[in-house]
Amino acid sequence: MTSAMLATMVLCFALSVSVAVSIGLAAILGIQASNAHMLISVKEMFNAINKFPLAAIPFFILAGNLMETGGISRRLVEFAKSIVGGVQGGLPMTCVLTCMIFAAVSGSSVATTFAIGAILIPALIKHGYPTSYAAALQATSAELGVIIPPSIPMILYGVSAEVSIGELFIAGIGPGLLIGGALMLFVWLWCKWKGWGKDDGDGRLPFGRATLQAGWALLMPVIILGGIYGGIFTPTEASAVAVFYALVVGVFIYREIGVRDLYTVLRKSVISSAVIMFIIANAGLFAFLITRAGVPEAIGRWLEAVLQSPAAFLLGVNAALFLIGMFIETSAAIIVLAPILAPVAMHFGVDPVHFGMVMVVNLALGMITPPFGVNLFAACTVARISLDRIVTQLIPFVLVVLACLMVITYVPSLSLSLRDLVYAR
Repeated sequence: MTSAMLATMVLCFALSVSVAVSIGLAAILGIQASNAHMLISVKEMFNAINKFPLAAIPFFILAGNLMETGGISRRLVEFAKSIVGGVQGGLPMTCVLTCMIFAAVSGSSVATTFAIGAILIPALIKHGYPTSYAAALQATSAELGVIIPPSIPMILYGVSAEVSIGELFIAGIGPGLLIGGALMLFVWLWCKWKGWGKDDGDGRLPFGRATLQAGWALLMPVIILGGIYGGIFTPTEASAVAVFYALVVGVFIYREIGVRDLYTVLRKSVISSAVIMFIIANAGLFAFLITRAGVPEAIGRWLEAVLQSPAAFLLGVNAALFLIGMFIETSAAIIVLAPILAPVAMHFGVDPVHFGMVMVVNLALGMITPPFGVNLFAACTVARISLDRIVTQLIPFVLVVLACLMVITYVPSLSLSLRDLVYAR
């Protein structure tokens, strides 16, 4: 049964069938091969999405779209530019810093790509940066949307591996700052070497004025993250608070969201949410069947036999996840693999929260690696270029994130120190 399911899924991928449909068809074939009743598919697909923490996904997507339409993202760009925009290469650094701030609310890398890329990709091109570089930079920076909390993939990992989502969110701060800082340092050195961005400071607002202008936008991540870590509301409830805050600021304070805009925002959010939930439903059925077949236990025993140390296990998992992330959508990969790999990681003495960071960061790389990197397609759509033109410029960014991934993997304190400090109180 398992062989038939995997073969079907690989064949569908090769035929460019969508990820959700490929997983669903493979699962249905597995049901037929095991002579189980087809009603199992309905039951397990419903069970996969009938979880309260998953309600945060459509809310965070809606909050991101409201921020884009309501002028919040534009003001965040001006604020970030006022901090780092005055140096050579300041505009690419602004892109990274803005994505870090926007990520503290949106939880979605694709939403970050569209919201920030629509402003900064044209600005980068106008300042003389190659279009391919601008698109590659935006796609990579937007990856921070799923690493800096709140994060939709972290929610999915927490639900799948039965790990505290609040602890995952706190643990994501260190890795997010590391990757963001490394990217900013890299683009500054790269622009120095290439001679780009000598006039990036043109049109930059004074810091005080930019801060005052973006005050309501900057207060949003403070309220959301402060509420979560302060125990005022759960991550799921925080997503609803984010929607309410973005709506009030966009409609009544900035006054950039009208009644007609609401229909467009809601429609886009519903479509994005439905796509993710459909993937979760199909992946949940797939995971149920392979668990029933004993695949997780078999893989666990094999890994324990082949990989004799935690360091070797983490290296092997990183290599496997990097390849998997290139071909399978991040949400689906987490739902299928987290229940399999998390128990094995715990057997090797790896903290499940730390392993969650390794898994999320690694699979987030899949968002910027061909052939199925969703951030690449989003950035190419905004920049209006083909995917093949972006690959050369993308390689240095991937290497920087890979280097950060190795630090995150083998320095667990980067992820766990803040978690231990908060939960030790």
